[in-house]
Amino acid sequence: MNLVLRFISKSSEARPVLLASLCFFVLVACSKTPDQRVLRLEGRTMGTTYHITAVADPSVTIAEPALQMEIDKDLENFNQVMSTYISDSELSMLNQEPVGTAMVVSQKLFDILTLSRKISVFTEGAFDITVGPLVNLWGFGPDEMEEKAPDAAKIASALATVGYEHVQLDAAHRQVTRLADVYVDLSAIAKGYGADEVAELLHSHGIENYMVEVGGELVLAGNNPAGKPWRIGIEQPTLAKTGVSQAIAIGKGGIATSGDYRNYFEVNGQRFSHTIDPATGRPITHALASITIVAPTSGEADALATAINVMGPEKGYAFAVKHGLPAYFIIRHGDGFVSKSTPEFEQYKVKL
Repeated sequence: MNLVLRFISKSSEARPVLLASLCFFVLVACSKTPDQRVLRLEGRTMGTTYHITAVADPSVTIAEPALQMEIDKDLENFNQVMSTYISDSELSMLNQEPVGTAMVVSQKLFDILTLSRKISVFTEGAFDITVGPLVNLWGFGPDEMEEKAPDAAKIASALATVGYEHVQLDAAHRQVTRLADVYVDLSAIAKGYGADEVAELLHSHGIENYMVEVGGELVLAGNNPAGKPWRIGIEQPTLAKTGVSQAIAIGKGGIATSGDYRNYFEVNGQRFSHTIDPATGRPITHALASITIVAPTSGEADALATAINVMGPEKGYAFAVKHGLPAYFIIRHGDGFVSKSTPEFEQYKVKL
C-alpha cells in the first residue's frame, strides 16, 4: 500500500500572495524490510520546512535525536552563509562590500556561486542570482508592498542593477568581487543546494537510502522503506489541489518544480507572476503553469527549473530537448491544462 503525503509550508523568506504549497506528493510505502530503521525527521530552515525519510541499515548506529541535532546545526550554518535575511550572514557581508572590492569567501559560498554562474551561462541568463531588486520591486520580496505594477522608470532603474556577469569569481584565491552595484540573492538555488548538503551528511553516516525535501526541493537516493525506488507525484497546478498529474520514480538525483500558480497577484484581471524575467525586468506572462526537472543534484534541478520557467513552454521545451534534460511541462490550455515531457523524462514515469 502507498500512503500519499502532502507537505505544505509557508515561507517567511518570500511573501506569497497566496498559499505557498509544495509542488510534489511524496508516495511513501507503508511497509519496510526486516532489520531496517526508518528515520523520519522534520524541522524548519531558510524560512520554510524540511522533511526527511531515511532507511538505515543495521550498521548505522547514530540515534535519531543525535542525527536531528546534526542536521539542524548543518542547516543553521548553511543559512548563516547563504541568507539575505540575516544581516551578518556571509552573503549579506558580500552584498555590503564596496563595488570593486575583492572578498575572500568560504568554500561553501564560492561553490554555490560557481554553480550559479555555470547555470546562468548555460541558460543564457534566464537564471540570474542578481534579479532580487526586480523581485522586490514587483512586491514579491520580504517587505510588504502594494500589489500593483511599478512604472516603467522604476523597472528600468532596477534592471540597470541586474546582471550575473557583474559577479566576478577568482577560483585561485577564492575571492568574489561585485563589479557593479548588484545584489546577490541565492533563493532560487539555496533550498535545493541545502537539500544536497543534508544528503551529504546522511552519506557521511552510511545512510544510502533517503528522501530529503527542503522547501519543496527534493534529493533522493536508493530505495524507500519497502525496498523500491522512491515514488514522487507531481501536483496538478491548481489552487484546489486536485491531485497528482504524473507519478515518477528515480533511483538517485534531484527533483525541483517551478510554477506561478501559488505566488502571484492580479490587478484588473492581469496576472503578475513572482517569476521575473531578468531580460525584461517584468513577470513572465506565458502559459507555462509548472515545470519539473530531474537533475544529478537538487541544486541543479532548482536553478534549471527556475530558468526554464522564465523561458516558457516553447523556448523552454526546445532548450530542454536540445540539452537532453529530463523535464515535465504542465501548460495552461483554455480552462484546463495539457502536459508534455522531454524524451529523457519518459524513463521516470510510473503509474499511480
